[in-house]
Amino acid sequence: MIVNPSTFAAWLQEAMQLPADDGRRQIIRIGSDRDFGLLARHISRQRRTQPMLGRIQPLRLIRAISCPVLPEGKLASAPFISSVETDSRVKLHVGAGGASSGKGRSLEGAVIPWGIRHIRAPQAWTKSKGDQIRIGVIDTGVDYAHPDLRHCLSRGFNVLNRQLLPYDDNGHGTHIAGTIAAYARQKGIIGVAPQALIHPVKAFDHQGGAFVSDIIAGIEWCVSNGIDIINMSFGMKTYSKALEAAVLTAHRAGLIIVASSGNEGKQAEIDYPARFRQVIAVGATTRRGRIASFSNAGKGIDIYAPGEKIYSTWLRGKYNELSGTSMATSHVSGVVALMLAKRPGLKPLRVKALLKRHARFIVSSGKKIGGIKELHALRAVAAVSKSAKR
Repeated sequence: MIVNPSTFAAWLQEAMQLPADDGRRQIIRIGSDRDFGLLARHISRQRRTQPMLGRIQPLRLIRAISCPVLPEGKLASAPFISSVETDSRVKLHVGAGGASSGKGRSLEGAVIPWGIRHIRAPQAWTKSKGDQIRIGVIDTGVDYAHPDLRHCLSRGFNVLNRQLLPYDDNGHGTHIAGTIAAYARQKGIIGVAPQALIHPVKAFDHQGGAFVSDIIAGIEWCVSNGIDIINMSFGMKTYSKALEAAVLTAHRAGLIIVASSGNEGKQAEIDYPARFRQVIAVGATTRRGRIASFSNAGKGIDIYAPGEKIYSTWLRGKYNELSGTSMATSHVSGVVALMLAKRPGLKPLRVKALLKRHARFIVSSGKKIGGIKELHALRAVAAVSKSAKR
C-alpha cells in the first residue's frame, strides 16, 4: 500500500525498472503542495543514480507528474493523489500548405501578407507596433537563423530536450512567429506586431505531435518567466482537467491565452484549450472575409481572423503559405500585443471583450451574420488608446 509520497517515490523507482513502455502516459496530480514537494525532491535526488526516473516529468504548476502508465490498483491506494488522467496527444491546427513565391503589398521593399493588411494592422502601427510585449509561442520551435525573425527572438524553452535551444524541425512554429512579429526592411515580410518579442517554447516534435504534459510544462515556463501572451495554435477533442488547471493558473497570473478552434469545419464544437472560458478562441476567415470552410464555428468562438493561404516565414530562411485556424490565431496574438504595448496591464477578460466589441461583423449576401465578428486591429488599438487617455 502507498501511504505517503516517500513510499510512492520508492514504488515509482521500481516501476520505472520495468521494460520500455508502449508510449502511453498519464498525469498524476497530488493533493497538497507539501506532498508534491516531497515527491519532487525525492525524484530529483534519485535521478543521478536512477536514470530511468528521467521518464517522469514534474509539473509544478498543477502539482503533478507525467509518467508512463502505472498499475491502477496501486494508485488507488494512495490517499495524497487527487486525480489520475490519460496524458493525451495534442495536434497542430494546420491544413494544406506549399512553397510560395510571396504575395502581398510591399512596404519599404518588404511584403505585408494579405491577412495583416485585411485586419488593418498597418494603419494601427502609428499608434503601436507591440514594443517589447512578450509572446510565448508554444509550438514546434523556431528557425533562429531566419533573417525576418532575428530581431524579435528572445529566450525560449525546449520541453522535449532541455539541453537544447527550441530549434524548429517542423516549420509550423516558425510560420506562426512570422505572422506575429516578423520584420524586414528590404526583402522579406512584416508581421502584425513587428516590435514584439517572441519566446519560442518547443513542446511539439518534428511530426507536430505533443502530450498534454508537454503543453503544461510550456505554460509553466511562460508563467514563471513573465510572458504576456501565450499563442496556442493546436488542440484536441478530449477534455483534460490537468490542462484546464494550467490554463486557469496562467489566466489568474494575468497571461492572455489565444488558441485555435480546430479545422474540422464543425458548426457547434471547438477543440480544447480554445473551449476554456479563460481563452480567446479563434476561427478562420478567407480573403473575402467569410468563415473558412475548414474552420470550426459556432458560439464558442470569440473572434475570427485570416487563416486561408497565409504567407509567412519558414525553415532555412524560406517562406511558406499555409491555411488553418493556427494561422488565424497568430493574427489575434499579434493584435493583442499591439493593445498591450499601448496599455500595459490590461486584464485577460478585458482584452477579450475589447477585441470582440471592436471587431467587424462578418457579412454574407449583404447581411450581418448575428454576433459573428472578424478581427480589426485598428479599431482595437484605437479603443485602447482612448481608454488610456482618460
